[in-house]
Amino acid sequence: MKASAYGSKILFIKFLESLVFKTTSLNSSNKFLFGFVFATIIRIYVNKSLNPKKAIISTGGSVVYGREAMEHLSEIATVVYLELDLANLKKRLGNLKNRGVVLRDGQALDDLFNERVPLYEKYADVVVNESNINVEETVQLTLEKIKEYKGEK
Repeated sequence: MKASAYGSKILFIKFLESLVFKTTSLNSSNKFLFGFVFATIIRIYVNKSLNPKKAIISTGGSVVYGREAMEHLSEIATVVYLELDLANLKKRLGNLKNRGVVLRDGQALDDLFNERVPLYEKYADVVVNESNINVEETVQLTLEKIKEYKGEK
């Protein structure tokens, strides 16, 4: 089964978290405030205006803090948590500043990970463990698990 099994036209929505914001001149309090405001805007957008058909919605991690946004996503879509252990996540992320990851003063990636995982698990309809599999296998397993969740064969 290929990704195209769900239709030849699938919209892919990637939120602004893919953009790298240059905040090097800001002190750490301002960086956190900037990150908080940015995350709040994303959660409001997800909650208020998102209702696509045949779409993959890649929200980034911080949307999980917005209860209303996550409930909205749960109403309009199958929520998939791509699970990855902390060691592999650190390898994948590389330089956190370049990736736009915003941490509070004194917060480490480990802390952020431990804070978010229970939220990801809470809202996920489907969990796909990405440990020891490549991208193609992740896509295949995700499609299989979504079909299983929806009761399809």
